[in-house]
Amino acid sequence: MKKQFLSALAASLLLVACNPDEVTKVEQYSLNKEVSVAEWKGSTAGTFNNGSFAVESEDLEVADGKVTKGTFVIPIASIKNFNLPDAVKPQLLDHLKSPDFFNMALHPNATFTIKNVVPLTSPGEGAITGANYLVTGDFSMIGKTNTISFPARIDIQNKKLKTEATFKIDRTKWGMNYATDPSVPEHYIYPEVDIHLKLEGNME
Repeated sequence: MKKQFLSALAASLLLVACNPDEVTKVEQYSLNKEVSVAEWKGSTAGTFNNGSFAVESEDLEVADGKVTKGTFVIPIASIKNFNLPDAVKPQLLDHLKSPDFFNMALHPNATFTIKNVVPLTSPGEGAITGANYLVTGDFSMIGKTNTISFPARIDIQNKKLKTEATFKIDRTKWGMNYATDPSVPEHYIYPEVDIHLKLEGNME
């Protein structure tokens, strides 16, 4: 009788383990390269420059409606400027691609690899309206990697993914130290750079 009970219990547990409703549903998403961007803004005491980079990804993993894994690639060559006259833009962009900043010849891409995405209850100051997740990952550029976290609004519906986030990074943490001496105010660019992510993707 005891053996029959144990056999029935084992069978029940096996059925529960094999229940398709209990299996995590994993889906793959890729970003739309035409509209996914990381907008940037660098400032001095009296002025600023702003623009964008393209953002690419083909391995975003969504499990049960939540982003769990993925790597974003930011091609440095895709950098754009929004605020300067067309005749002046190439001078700024060439400088930003130089060893003073991104050193594009040696480091053509920056990358962000997701480590953790958790629900957000308190977005905090500067977060995008409607932020619902805290995203943590490794951000690599110019040969250095630092872990960063930022609040983001992530919406996944009808096989479409939309993400938006606003945050700041300190460029000196990646060795980008050009014009960071405040004792030379006429040649001082704030270390902090404003980032505005606007990402859209579709299920593959």
